[in-house]
Amino acid sequence: MSLPRTKLDAAFADLAKDLIHEDGPRISTMRNYRFAILNYQPEEEFKVRERMQRLHADLVAHGWSVLTLDLQALLFQRLRAQGEDFVPRVIEMEKRMSGIERSRGLGYLKSKLAPFIGGPDGLASDCSRVIREHVAKHPDAVDRTLALVGRAGALYPYFRSSALLKHLDGRTDNVPVVLLYPGERRGQTGLSFMGELEPDHDYRPRIYQ
Repeated sequence: MSLPRTKLDAAFADLAKDLIHEDGPRISTMRNYRFAILNYQPEEEFKVRERMQRLHADLVAHGWSVLTLDLQALLFQRLRAQGEDFVPRVIEMEKRMSGIERSRGLGYLKSKLAPFIGGPDGLASDCSRVIREHVAKHPDAVDRTLALVGRAGALYPYFRSSALLKHLDGRTDNVPVVLLYPGERRGQTGLSFMGELEPDHDYRPRIYQ
């Protein structure tokens, strides 16, 4: 006897069906805009990782290439490139600021991390580079390549997913991109990151949930 499908199971099943379509990926109703969001509750993080592995295996079995982009790992690469003493210095200053007032420590940390995360030269640039390097090596496989962007929760509260997708638009060589988004859907297009931040309504992609 099979177990009933959960909401998360259904979201991944719908995504897989729209990706492996006989006429090519159908994750968006807009021409040349191949972005989608898979929304899930933050406490489902480990379940999502498990289902990501299943989706990866299913797509590979259908002849696809899957690029897994870990936002936390990409941020760490940027921080390490600043030199061995950068992170310890930031941590020490954040402790000092927080000792005076917690909000000052958080504000300082945000000011140091924001340039590495946001904007066209932030993590969007890193994601674009990985995708385009793959396309350059496999130019005939764009319609059978997927970029899965995950570990957004590790960047809370400094990350804005709508900004990432905006800065990725036009920089993926038309490769389908799916952002795994931990948060709550509010209204038709609103998403609250981690269920804590004010809902962001600046979304064009289809939302699977």
